[in-house]
Amino acid sequence: MSTRTGACLCGAVTYSISADPAAVRICWCKSCQKISANGTVNVLVQSDTLQYSGELAEFVSTADSGNQVTRKFCPKCGVQLFSNSSGRPQFTVVRAGTLADPSSVRPTMNIWAASAPAWACLDPALDVAQTQPGPPPQK
Repeated sequence: MSTRTGACLCGAVTYSISADPAAVRICWCKSCQKISANGTVNVLVQSDTLQYSGELAEFVSTADSGNQVTRKFCPKCGVQLFSNSSGRPQFTVVRAGTLADPSSVRPTMNIWAASAPAWACLDPALDVAQTQPGPPPQK
């Protein structure tokens, strides 16, 4: 187990994760593409291992699955840090680009590959799920 830390662009929100990720995936769903104009690298952590300080704003939307997704971002610089799904409340998604050391995690899968643009660079060494895969095994 290792502790990872991170922050938004302006530093108003900081966080730490006290356990290794349950999964690290590159997501190509349409919502992630709108957030980043690309796929996003998502670090899936047990929600109770994430601690943060600073004010967060939220945006709630309904996913294709019907689940409510709450995206949390810094109201000062706009950087999205976390998201939660009503379908998997035990997990929080942390955006890998907000980690102090993004190289401390490594994606193992591309998800929502069916939504990826034709120009997307999908690493052939990674597993691929055309839509949403099942949850990772509980540790």
